Amino acid sequence: MNGIHRTSPNILITGVGKSTTCRLLAEKTGLTWLEVSKIAIENRCLEEYDEVYRCPVLNEDKLLDGMESSMQQGGKIVDYHGAEFFPERWFDIVFVLRADNTILYDRLAARGYTGKKLEDNIDCEIFQTILDEAKASYKDEIVHELQSNTNEEMEENVNRICQWIDQWKIDNQ
Repeated sequence: MNGIHRTSPNILITGVGKSTTCRLLAEKTGLTWLEVSKIAIENRCLEEYDEVYRCPVLNEDKLLDGMESSMQQGGKIVDYHGAEFFPERWFDIVFVLRADNTILYDRLAARGYTGKKLEDNIDCEIFQTILDEAKASYKDEIVHELQSNTNEEMEENVNRICQWIDQWKIDNQ
């Protein structure tokens, strides 16, 4: 990233089960967990309200400008439901978490998702939209798909990502 040497990698985690995975990963590694949705609220990056999806619209440029210096430092775990608008140079690896549709439906319904928002989230998983976006936005070799159906799978994912971080540190001394 602009010739700056980082001592820890930047990781993008997207897809299903992000928050739990990111929280566990941050606790285990000491890397900084950046919840993009919270950053967007704190930095006033939300604009008009989308009545169809029942959520505010994100000003992506304002958000990215606000995150740039933090990302240059390294050691960040970025948690967001999409992958396509972040600069490629920010991330050393991208993990797309996937889940069985029935499990995903139950998780989203429990969060109060209804109507078009619920349907579109299920469709995204069925058609692997997030995975395809990640593969289109980043080099193939840094995009990895992980199953995130159960707590056990989430813990296995965290352990696998920790092994990757350890190897990254060895390779980038």
